[in-house]
Order: sequence, then C-alpha cells, then structure tokens
Amino acid sequence: MYVSHLVLHDFRSYADVEVVLEPGPTAFVGRNGQGKTNLVEAIDYLSRLTSHRVATDAPLVRAGAEQAVIRAAVVKEGRTAVLEVEVNPGRSNRARVNKSPLPKTRDLVGLVRTVVFSPEDLALVKGDPAERRRFLDDLLVLRTPRLAGVRADYERILRQRNTLLKTARFGRGAESALATLETWNSHLARVGAEILAERLALVEDLRPYLGNAYATVARGASKDDAAVEYKPSFEIGPVNPSERERGSLTEGLLDALAARRQDELDRGVSLVGPHRDDLLLSLGAGAVDGQSGTRLPVRGYASHGESWSFALALRLAAYDLLRADGDDPILILDDVFAELDGERRAQLAELVAGAEQVLVTAAVDDDVPEKLAGVRFRVGSGEVTRVG
Repeated sequence: MYVSHLVLHDFRSYADVEVVLEPGPTAFVGRNGQGKTNLVEAIDYLSRLTSHRVATDAPLVRAGAEQAVIRAAVVKEGRTAVLEVEVNPGRSNRARVNKSPLPKTRDLVGLVRTVVFSPEDLALVKGDPAERRRFLDDLLVLRTPRLAGVRADYERILRQRNTLLKTARFGRGAESALATLETWNSHLARVGAEILAERLALVEDLRPYLGNAYATVARGASKDDAAVEYKPSFEIGPVNPSERERGSLTEGLLDALAARRQDELDRGVSLVGPHRDDLLLSLGAGAVDGQSGTRLPVRGYASHGESWSFALALRLAAYDLLRADGDDPILILDDVFAELDGERRAQLAELVAGAEQVLVTAAVDDDVPEKLAGVRFRVGSGEVTRVG
C-alpha cells in the first residue's frame, strides 16, 4: 500500500499543494516550521481521522478558512482509490471514496493504514494513561475498522452517564437521574466489555513483537527485557482473550459499577470502565539499573534513551503486527532521526527500509540515513519541490 498523489486545500499552512509520490523511501527536508510535518500529518489523518499532533480538528484548518480538504490516491495491490475528507471544525466532517460520499465519515478509517513515529511518542511511556489507551484503540481500529463505531458508542454512553451522575450529585432532577442510571450502567458494561476484550486480545498479540522490537532498537537488550501488561480499572481475574469472554467481563463491569456507586455519585463522574484502564510498560531491572529478578516500570525508572527506545519499540511492534495481518502500512518517520545516535539511526533505517512506502521528515539532509535515500523533496516558503 502506498500513496501516489496527495492534494491539500487549506490544510495547516497550505492554501493549495499537490505532491506526486512513489513507493519506497521519500524524505521531506526543510527547516522547522516550513510545513514538512503537515504533509505526513495529512496522510495519517486519512488513516485514523485524528492527528498525532493535536487533539481537535480546528488547528488543521488554515487561518481564515472554514474547512480543509485532504485528497489522496492510494494504491493497493495494483488498484487505485481516491480518498477524500473535508475537515469542518464545529460541524460534521465528510468523506468520499472515488468521489462517492460515504454514509459515515468513520467508514474511511482503515482504508489506508499508517504507523507514525514522532517525538511525541515519548508520551506513550512518560505521559498519562490516556496516551496509552489511545495507542491501543487506534491500533484496534486499524486492524478492525468496525470498532470505530464501538468506540464512538462507548464515548456517547460515557458522556450521558457522566451527565446523569452530575445531575444526581447536585440534586436537581436527582431522582429521575438515579432511575435511569441502571439502564446506562447496562449500556456501559455491554459496550465496555467489548472494548476491554478487544484490548486484552490486542495486548496478547502485540507482546512478542514488542520484545523483538525492543531488542533491536535498544543497545544490548534482549527480547525479554521489555514487557507490557493490560491493567483494567477493576479486578477481572484470569480471562482468555482469544475467547473474547465478553459475558464475564460484562458482569464484572456491572459488579464494579455497583461497588463504586456511592463514590461515583459523590464525585459526579464514572470511575469504572475502559476509559480508566492503563497499559503497564516495564523493563527487566537488569536492563535499567543492573539489578536482577524484578521488573521496573518504564515511567519513573527508565532513562531518556531507554524511554525513547521503548516508544520506538511500541510503534515497530504495531507495524509488525499490521504486516502480520497481511497488510503493509505506510510508515511515517516524523523528525525521528534527529533524536537518535548514528548506530540507532542505522538500525531503525535497516528495519523499515523494506516497507512499501516510508515517508521521512527531517530538518537537514544529514538526518536522513543512507538506507532511506530515495525520492527527496525540499519544503520551504509554502512550496514542496522535488530535488532528487
């Protein structure tokens, strides 16, 4: 899979830009602030309908414009499809495939798959649990696009339930709110159990790829050094993710909601469910400080270099997992090589050079490894010019 043609209208810094792309490595080189990341961000947005840089759509629209348009020709197994999305902050976005409108914008998700490496990935290991939940859910949706709808349903249920809890907390309409709370408990438990089961299965699938990836990018590491474990917001006991035991997970969620009922009423917020879960990342203690026999959380114990290696390993594991599913996602390396020493640059470049399409952004030519020497564009003053 690769993008052969990209057109942007009023996206970020670009009023209009058109770029013809090829399979293999492509580098966009230019000083910071010239718009090179905007190009790859647009391709990634087509994949997930969200940005890896900002949480809302408003910054994606050029100042003074009302909407942005991203259009890309995507080639897969010799066939070309033209994907398009209109970004309309404050209103519904709209999507098309080969000029035909899609019933729902989220139907675009998964038609093109991307895996992005960026400096922001440090938040996966050093940031809040929300960053790690987002990593899991984005990967889930790329593997199984229908889960975008499940995810949206859960967010809607959660908003409604939180509104009821706030109403009950402050006394206005409390009796009515409490009367309908059980119904929303059932909805949250049912949909939440599906998300939980899928996340548990995903972590199991991801685990071996993570170990191998960390051993590759971290100097002197073994595949047993890096570990990942899913931590739900309530005790679930042993569950076989491959069997998707949603019935027992639903019951467990309902029991946990009942147990935390008063706490939730006191605080006016939902305290149980996938929105409160976390992904625990750890390293063998020997890999961190020379000890043995225990594991230490990456957050708080790992050095900057170890944290960066773990973040890279997570992205590589996601890429390898998607490839194992039978697809070859587009790899985006957004200003990554400036963060790495020469040896790790070469290692990462060796790992990804075989991808069908690799898109690299860099401030200077020397930051692009020789292994990824391919098509090169110069980005500056609002223009994108091919130079090699």
